[in-house]
Amino acid sequence: MPNDSFDQDAWLARIAYRGPREATLEALRGLVFAHAHAIAYESLDIMLGRVPSLGIADLQRKMIDQRRGGYCFEQNMLFRAGLRSLGYKVTSLQGRVVRGLAIDAPRPAIHMLLQVELPEGHHLADVGFGNLAPTAPLLLAPHVEQATLHGLMRFIEVNGELTLQQLLGDRWEHIYRVIPYPRYDAEYDVANWYTATHPDAPYLSNMIAACPLSDGSRLTMFNGRVTKRAPNGESHRRLLETTEAFAAVLRDEFALAVSDGDLHEMLQVMEERGARGAPHPFFA
Repeated sequence: MPNDSFDQDAWLARIAYRGPREATLEALRGLVFAHAHAIAYESLDIMLGRVPSLGIADLQRKMIDQRRGGYCFEQNMLFRAGLRSLGYKVTSLQGRVVRGLAIDAPRPAIHMLLQVELPEGHHLADVGFGNLAPTAPLLLAPHVEQATLHGLMRFIEVNGELTLQQLLGDRWEHIYRVIPYPRYDAEYDVANWYTATHPDAPYLSNMIAACPLSDGSRLTMFNGRVTKRAPNGESHRRLLETTEAFAAVLRDEFALAVSDGDLHEMLQVMEERGARGAPHPFFA
């Protein structure tokens, strides 16, 4: 993807990043933090029958111009374009999500993530995992506890794949296993289509959004359940019951420019097909 197809200034303005533009670890820390806080994770278009486009022009139009968010493929495709425009060497990877599952569960490779090559070593950059996306670049090395504003993280090796974990309360929770081989963009196209259209995927029927907050907590939404979780794992939950409440949360708390028409259609889909009770384990 040529750099001249990417509007670097518009992206940096969208994420309110005003730091250095050299391809350094220090700058990468600022970029991951800024992007994660400015552009919320969300999969709302899939509820409306729209398979997300991974074309860079479409991603810029949606996530920068229209001030929407996106899920892993959208977020990390946009972030990759931004990093490359700044001169970073980035390798595209995939991961196997094991949130809420056994650490060695046989899982498909349906998560996109990035490896950034730096003098300090290879680092994971992932702004697209939603409720547990790391808000700092992480050294891709096992058994190193790494602090972020939103909690302590580490990798442990499982059958040749590094498993990302976060300490929640007094327990290390599994997030995903990193497949250590470069991927082609066509593989993301396949995985994107699968996750956006498969009837068993949670995105077709459920309203899902997530973002980190500057106080170190995380905000997640799964249908009418909104959860704010502190770094120590303590959670506060509330239930949304009115259209006005849904609109306020999406627009004010997640900073998503969602139209009235789209919101009403999503609420109808959620009412007809949305999960009841506890949220999907990936978004708990």
